[in-house]
Amino acid sequence: MVDFDLYERELWAGRAPAYERGFARLTRYMVGPLLDAAGVAAGTRVLEVGTGPGFVAAEAVRRGAEVSALDADPDMAEAARRNVPGLDVQVAVLPEVPFQDGTFDAVVGNFVINHVGEPGAALAELRRVLRPEGRLALSCWVMPGIGALAVVREAIDAAGVPWPDDIPPSPFMEYGEAMAFRRLVTEAGFADVAVEEVTWEHVVDPEEWWETGALSAVGSNGVAVSRQDEKTIARIKAEYDRLVAEYALPAGSDPDLDGQVALPAHALLASARH
Repeated sequence: MVDFDLYERELWAGRAPAYERGFARLTRYMVGPLLDAAGVAAGTRVLEVGTGPGFVAAEAVRRGAEVSALDADPDMAEAARRNVPGLDVQVAVLPEVPFQDGTFDAVVGNFVINHVGEPGAALAELRRVLRPEGRLALSCWVMPGIGALAVVREAIDAAGVPWPDDIPPSPFMEYGEAMAFRRLVTEAGFADVAVEEVTWEHVVDPEEWWETGALSAVGSNGVAVSRQDEKTIARIKAEYDRLVAEYALPAGSDPDLDGQVALPAHALLASARH
């Protein structure tokens, strides 16, 4: 069996620029709700795990919070430093959290808990570094994914291309619905756990989404596409074009949006107290 954490490290190595251009734009929708759920405001000592390009950290700094950040990928950490000058960001792979007990008033993570091999162990560490009564807020995708998250995978399947045997499923898959996610956080020792589903539309040029979600080898869907020959990729692209056309915005409604699609996104937002 492929080690999931090792797979993730290989998956994201060198992908920071492509992620920032593509999927990071999709996940930005959750930045405000995530910080609100954790009560992040001026003076809050907050840790962001899985900071990526640093968009959550940047908004927390804008609110006046004292921010530290972690990411498992050195290039992602460097992107966060570039986007948030002066940010305290360290490279660490969850469940490693290199801070002392009770350091933070809030811990947040935007679509990172579904990328760790041991979600329960990671949650225990996040609780450890929270002060008593400190707040936790985590987002994840509804699983299995649909819409924006899944359209490339759906195209792969529709083209009859076998899914690679060496791409391991996320250990978080069983927690990708509200009740299971709530149970996971509760079992890690948190109190007042609440999970809500959040939906929105990601408006994007379909060719741009294909480039960043398939051809740039970002995420497992992109890895699967990148392994195919040109004829097979063309076959997947034809199915992608057919599927994504269902989400096309009406022509002429807004000249700036002509040719774009509105892909539905479905996420879960968990909030809890130490």
